[in-house]
Amino acid sequence: MNADQSILAKDVTGAAAFSGVVHRPKSVAEVQALVLEARRRKIALHPTSTGLNWGYGHMPQAGSDIELMDLSGLDRILNADQISVSNPVAVIEPGVTQGQLSDFLLRHHPGLFFNVTGSARNSSIVGNALDRGVGYLGPRRDDLFGMELVTGAGTVLSTGFRRLGDASPLAHCHPFGLGPMLDGLFFQGNFGVVTSACFKLLPRPAKQVAVSLALLNERDLPRFIDLLAGLKREKVMGSVTHIGNRARTRSSLMYGIVQYLETQGGLSGGELTREADRVLALVAPDQWTSLGGIAGTAKQVKAAMDEVRSRMGEVARVMFIDDFKLDLGYAVLNRFRFIPWAKANAAAISAIRPLHGLAAGIPTDAAIDNLLWRFGRSDLPAERLAESNCGMLFISPALPMDGAFAARLVARMTEIAAGFAHDLYVTVNIETDNSMVAVTNLLFDRADPAAVERAHRCAGALHAEVKAQGLEVYRARVDMMPEVVSADSDYWKVIRQLKAVFDPDNIISPGRYNFQN
Repeated sequence: MNADQSILAKDVTGAAAFSGVVHRPKSVAEVQALVLEARRRKIALHPTSTGLNWGYGHMPQAGSDIELMDLSGLDRILNADQISVSNPVAVIEPGVTQGQLSDFLLRHHPGLFFNVTGSARNSSIVGNALDRGVGYLGPRRDDLFGMELVTGAGTVLSTGFRRLGDASPLAHCHPFGLGPMLDGLFFQGNFGVVTSACFKLLPRPAKQVAVSLALLNERDLPRFIDLLAGLKREKVMGSVTHIGNRARTRSSLMYGIVQYLETQGGLSGGELTREADRVLALVAPDQWTSLGGIAGTAKQVKAAMDEVRSRMGEVARVMFIDDFKLDLGYAVLNRFRFIPWAKANAAAISAIRPLHGLAAGIPTDAAIDNLLWRFGRSDLPAERLAESNCGMLFISPALPMDGAFAARLVARMTEIAAGFAHDLYVTVNIETDNSMVAVTNLLFDRADPAAVERAHRCAGALHAEVKAQGLEVYRARVDMMPEVVSADSDYWKVIRQLKAVFDPDNIISPGRYNFQN
């Protein structure tokens, strides 16, 4: 177990850098010893998995009397020898990254894949799921069960049928167990430290096709959303459908286009920037585009494609994309890149390729690389985003499955952001049969104190509008806790009572989805 007294960690939300003690346990026993010692010393601990919870506050608040517990050293796939197509569950520790698990499956079990997010390859699967992140196939909270954890009281506890011991035939397959389910208490909570969990894997389908839709007229956004919601409910498109505004789409594609124009076009400097802007305007002109997926047998996929084309053809340009089309399109267009149209579309395919792989369970650093390039640090690997000047704040409301309601709220939030001279980056995710979430963020330069202050004022105004509409965010930043947790609420009073049961000395992340005494 390693403790370092000199850590200085920056946060992309623009909060002051955290400086203090960091502990790096390597086992459950070491986590338990840290918790018991914290109780004895009456100090607080803030656990992080790999520390990449960007935009929500991935470090403790500066100046807080708290020590960091870095769980990245707990990085084992505990049942690696037992995983198979007939046993599609990985028992993983919080330091296991989505890149690590993806590489393991591609090497040892290519018939299996899993629900990945658009974040970096080195982001934690367990950490993201515990904060209810959304993957390309569905909410990550649905993928996790059978936890092993250390409570704030220092007790090692297993949930579900893992309580019978990992040798039990039920331990890693039955998600519910017997009696009240405790698992949910440890999502977006601060009752303990999760040291491992069962994570669902998926059989790789015989055929997968990405569905790309470009809305023809912005006024049809409510209908566009409702039609896609119907396809979701009827399981025609069973994965999450992502509906992004132009700012989000262009942000996702820009760096990939720049890379292509540099390497294949030999451009640089101002000429490169101008050409990249021209290409982006050509290949991403639409205010709203969506990306979803269809998977199954060849006959199932064909029938689903026909249904999507029939329902969506009046309001959107419909395109179906698979690896063969991408490879063929790139080969042909790249060969004729001396023609401006061909060059633009070859650059777009080059940028799309890593994003297309997300639906197939292949994580990528592309989204973070875009941010690093934008803030002048394309020399850094994705996991070091906080070392750049990139500032990012998420204000992401949960939404009813109502296209008109969602369109009005997004329009109002966009208007508010514009009043603070901010672009709003929006992706409306149709994640369940009855609800959506709007993954919404601001970008700003953390090296500019005025920009930081303006971004936080803008974020505050956006959250106020969300609450005024009777809504709430589905994930809250660390600095938002006083706004989302109320000591006057009966709900949060019960949460506080549960905190006293599991963590009587209030040592695990005080104030996180809870209120202070």
